[in-house]
Amino acid sequence: MAVTFPDHPNLIGGYAPLQIESDTASLRIEGEIPRDLNGSFYRNGPNPQFAPRGDYHWFGGDGMIHAFHVENGKVSHLNRWARTIKWNLENEANESLFTIFNSTQNDPRVAGVTTNGVANTNIVWHGGKLLALVESNAPFELDPISLESKGSWGFDDKLQGPMTAHPKIDPETGEMLFFGYNAGGTISEKMSFHVVDKEGNLTRSEFFDAPYAAMVHDFIATKDHVIFPIMPLTGSMGRAMRGAPVYAWEPEKGSYIGIMPRSGTAEDIRWFKGDPAYVFHFMNAHTDGDTVICDVCEYDEAPFFPHADGSKPNPLKSRAKLKRWTFDLNGTTDDYIVEILDDSISEFPRLDDRFAGLKYRHGYFACNTISDPVSRGYNALAHIDHYTGAIKRYEMPSEFSSSEPVFVPKKSSAAEGEGYLIANVYDATIDTSHLMILDAENIEQGPIGKAMLEHRVPFGFHGNWRPL
Repeated sequence: MAVTFPDHPNLIGGYAPLQIESDTASLRIEGEIPRDLNGSFYRNGPNPQFAPRGDYHWFGGDGMIHAFHVENGKVSHLNRWARTIKWNLENEANESLFTIFNSTQNDPRVAGVTTNGVANTNIVWHGGKLLALVESNAPFELDPISLESKGSWGFDDKLQGPMTAHPKIDPETGEMLFFGYNAGGTISEKMSFHVVDKEGNLTRSEFFDAPYAAMVHDFIATKDHVIFPIMPLTGSMGRAMRGAPVYAWEPEKGSYIGIMPRSGTAEDIRWFKGDPAYVFHFMNAHTDGDTVICDVCEYDEAPFFPHADGSKPNPLKSRAKLKRWTFDLNGTTDDYIVEILDDSISEFPRLDDRFAGLKYRHGYFACNTISDPVSRGYNALAHIDHYTGAIKRYEMPSEFSSSEPVFVPKKSSAAEGEGYLIANVYDATIDTSHLMILDAENIEQGPIGKAMLEHRVPFGFHGNWRPL
């Protein structure tokens, strides 16, 4: 039975939930799929099973994973919901039972039920496991081929607290680094830091107190340091108990950036202070002597969430730009330098992951070249050369929107940036999506090949590549 969803901005158009799970053995190809591109491209994003209980927030939809299996110039596709505790209970009840941020507003039938999240934000391959991630819970494991749900994975029950949706994998050691916020319970200042070896074993855990309780979506690491951004999208149980937003913008608290030596402990974190701003995603960072350099997509004001007084965010300030933070570890002050690298509205920054945490040259991101695209998404992909500052773009019509670009090297020994960019593209004129493949060194020339779907892939968050 078809589900009727309310007329909410994040439930219509490219955001509209897909109400089917499908399998397509061979997608129609336009152009050519490179023969040296063999593996699986996964995408994850919110896809609510039922109309929301109360108001809807994009971050709260049930996770749906899309898998494009690519081999010998052919592409197959399947999509599956992550069958979490929430998904199963609601499927049985045939309606929504849970709210996203405030459990006091859940249906009484699930009062006291502990869920394992919505598994809707990212998906990574590490230690022989395919893990769907959401920052409020432990990872959720799926089969890499069939996408069958296997359930929560807590690293042999060693993980305490939640795991970020944005772990970092060290290209030299194969270790996966991650953190968790609200590590002391719902809306707490306590944070955690963890290290998992290349085989998937949790080997290190640290806990520390942030300057205040905040939503910390992403972090970044270099070969020598770990960087934690505490920015004033704050959490407040007091607000929640008053029926006010649990998370809200409080710029008066300012920004705190904690830098910890990877060879040290949480006691060695040094806190730098900056103007109020917000970062959902980092491109990369590296350490150069006594200097730490971070490339980020920074907002003047956090989008999607109200101010603490209930007022809406300023849309002109809730647009990210690609910026660079520079920290002097030998300096006598606690400030840092911020400079703009590109003036376009930008998000979803990526790199050649073989250079994660290292000095690097090539970065990629989604951006807008028009002020109000018909698709309501990002109409362009960009490549920045950090050595020269040059930026190349592939621009699409206003009716098209691209997902986050994911870089895949042509081969393991390829030079940095020698490979392909892969993304999902939504076409609002026909309400369908396709897989797009670009030459990462010449993105302005447009797609090498496309694999065409007969339905949309709803606007989501993140994806990654698993090579064969």
